[in-house]
Amino acid sequence: MTIANIRGINLNYEVIGTSGPWLLLISGGRRAYREFVPLAMKIADEGFRVLLHDRRNTGASQIVIEGEQGEEEIWTDDIAALIEHLGIGPVFVGGASSGARTSMLTYLRHPKVVRALILMRVTGGAFAAGRLPPMYYGDLIRAAREGGMAAVCATEQYQERIAAYPPNGPYLMGLDPEHYIRVMSNWLRIFTSGPVAPVMGVREDQLRAIAVPTLVVPGNDKTHASASGEAAARLIPGAELFALPIEDQDVPLIPFPEWAPHEPALALAFAAFMQRHAHH
Repeated sequence: MTIANIRGINLNYEVIGTSGPWLLLISGGRRAYREFVPLAMKIADEGFRVLLHDRRNTGASQIVIEGEQGEEEIWTDDIAALIEHLGIGPVFVGGASSGARTSMLTYLRHPKVVRALILMRVTGGAFAAGRLPPMYYGDLIRAAREGGMAAVCATEQYQERIAAYPPNGPYLMGLDPEHYIRVMSNWLRIFTSGPVAPVMGVREDQLRAIAVPTLVVPGNDKTHASASGEAAARLIPGAELFALPIEDQDVPLIPFPEWAPHEPALALAFAAFMQRHAHH
């Protein structure tokens, strides 16, 4: 575990690879970066360095329930500061699901740190809009209302984060439940204020304003329907579409590790894309 203090917050990060252009890869949902390590190793084998990190409030990074901006906007500011801290920008920025959305928002907020974008499993549509807000915010707000911070800490996702970074436990238990509810409710409001389709949380005019090379890999479940990725590729000027030999499945979510058989193809496609745009 390597910790960097970024904007006053302890962020857990790892670099895979020893030479070559940099790719910052952002995991989906609120999951730790670990699920991306196998893919990152394959990309590094092609001559790149991959920067993985746990976003604040996820994985083994510090939890801080503060801020008037949306949580994903806060993540983008952390990412820009981490890139600056390491002195590696501009870099390729990519991710899956919420990591893809955060990649796009990073470019829109901090274009100077982004060389190009790699977007996997783009989220969009009514099913995702119904599923994600309760999972990210609503269920936790309800826990705080019903049982205070002890109930929040007892949830599976916070149990994982406390185990991964033990100081998170005393911090959470020391929070006023009303403060937690207020901040999380504001983040929920911001998260649900953007568009639902074709890309959740990123407006069509913002997609059309992306002016760096972009590679899009559509997903294949109800949260990441292929249509969302295809729409993003159409709307982002000059975007390239890389479609895996997969079909949409009528399931809520296919966990990223189940894409393991496709990782060699993804690594080669990413490497070819980055080689073409390494000096953009």
